Amino acid sequence: MKIRENCKYAIVVPTSMGVRICPMHGQPVASSDNFFMQATSAESNVLSIASYLGMPTKVLTTFVKDSPIADFIKRNLRSRGIDYEGAEVEQGGPWGYRHQFNIADSGYGSRGPRVCNDRAGEVGRTLNIKDFDVDRIFGEEGVQILHLSGLIGALSPETSVFCQELARAAKKYGTLISFDLNYRASFWKDREDELRAIFTEIASLADILVGNEEDFQLALGMKGPEAGGKDLSSKIASFQEMIGEVKKAYPNASVFGTTLRQVVNVNEHIWGAIILAEDGWHIAEPRPIHVLDRIGGGDGFVGGMLYAILKGWEAEKWVQFGWASGALATTFLTDYAQPADEEMIWSVWGGNARVKR
Repeated sequence: MKIRENCKYAIVVPTSMGVRICPMHGQPVASSDNFFMQATSAESNVLSIASYLGMPTKVLTTFVKDSPIADFIKRNLRSRGIDYEGAEVEQGGPWGYRHQFNIADSGYGSRGPRVCNDRAGEVGRTLNIKDFDVDRIFGEEGVQILHLSGLIGALSPETSVFCQELARAAKKYGTLISFDLNYRASFWKDREDELRAIFTEIASLADILVGNEEDFQLALGMKGPEAGGKDLSSKIASFQEMIGEVKKAYPNASVFGTTLRQVVNVNEHIWGAIILAEDGWHIAEPRPIHVLDRIGGGDGFVGGMLYAILKGWEAEKWVQFGWASGALATTFLTDYAQPADEEMIWSVWGGNARVKR
């Protein structure tokens, strides 16, 4: 897997930016009158590992013109060191376009989190390849990795085609393509045949494929792992078998990854990861992690893995750094990790939670 050199951007993602409002102190939405608001999207969550650690990154998105929420999002992206580019769409009145709202609590102990997605009129659904100069982005400026998520890929017929055409453009210029399948049943309803064809093409172009058993089964039609024992370690062999079948079906890809999660309670998970690279299997054996807010853990894994790949580390470190980046993300109230340096992430991998003075 050859990484392009002399590129302006390490990672670029298409995304639909929005905001998440979350009650403080793990309280449920219905019993709260004090909320924390953050700018968020799954794809920008992935970028944050690389951006906080100094790599140049960029989101391709769409904004509501003159919206205070759009301004809030832009300020947040700048604070995270993430460039942005996108069309400014007129709101069109009170019932026109807006940025998505995600209303979610974190849960606590034995009370699980609850999430409400409010996406009516979402401006990101209008993303169109015509709004971007892909020859400039991929050809003149240069991008090392284009990361695509199944969430944006299935958001609307327009975004599906947009991701498909971005993947074709990236491939034309030698940019590596990372694809996290991120299957969501509500996004796929009544579009199964259409999306299966688009996802299959993107997966066939991808160099890095990420997904859990449901993603590979429902997005690509692959056979999932057999039922195993109660603990995750006993299921690793069946996950490896599934990924082996995916590799046969999509031989262009040279890296395959999946995370493993078992929820003991809201604040304690068993967390593991598997990567199949060109030199074989690399496994982060499942072990307990402490969770403040689980949202963004999977994105943190992908972001850490991509960062490790771009750093040119050996594949064994890809899964370790990805595992630790995902675990780190669950310790933040934001949906994305904000690492101060690489040492912070490696300390999570090493189980070193001692004070640093």
